Amino acid sequence: MVTLQLRQLDIPPGQRVLFRNVEWAEYEAILAELGEHRSTRLAYSEGTLEIVAPLPEHEKAKVVIGDLLKALLDELDMNWESLGSTTFRREEMSVGIEPDDCFYIQNHALMIGRDRIDLTIDPPPDLAIEIDVTSKTRLSAYEALQGPEIWRYQNRKLQINVLQAGKYVESQTSPMFPNLPVLTGISQYLEMSRTAGTAPAIRAFRRWVRKQLQ
Repeated sequence: MVTLQLRQLDIPPGQRVLFRNVEWAEYEAILAELGEHRSTRLAYSEGTLEIVAPLPEHEKAKVVIGDLLKALLDELDMNWESLGSTTFRREEMSVGIEPDDCFYIQNHALMIGRDRIDLTIDPPPDLAIEIDVTSKTRLSAYEALQGPEIWRYQNRKLQINVLQAGKYVESQTSPMFPNLPVLTGISQYLEMSRTAGTAPAIRAFRRWVRKQLQ
């Protein structure tokens, strides 16, 4: 049997590789071998490991949605801690995911200064962002982690998924921002960033938020 190192894999942007029948110990060894400073994203669920190389379209949408969310939180004077694409894993559930971005908002104080996350004692992110360009988010993996809210972006449309009775359901409102039409606002100014640029879109979004709060 020929054995190759995972570091020898060269996955073109926009492509993904699936490995079947991967044991938990093998998944953790792969995480350790690839390290934290990599461009690929890993998702593990029920013995299947997916390694994805994001496209620029993916990264652009991730950054802009994250920036719009930060602007919203700032305008609402809400504190937050972002853990980016931190690996969240639970061995007893055979699940490991790396969101495109994630935020602790209600639980932000618990994350201040934290360099490591242990989901046996720490809560999952209050809000995760997933850009479904190269691959589709496995909601079942998030259900195992019990994250309250996910914003998914696919085919240039934003969708809010909210955890209810252990399962995700699509929602037109965000429980994190119940009094604001964030689905409309984020979608509108994300699209504006494509034509007017990111900074003008974020400034216009801030004005939109202030108007909504009047």
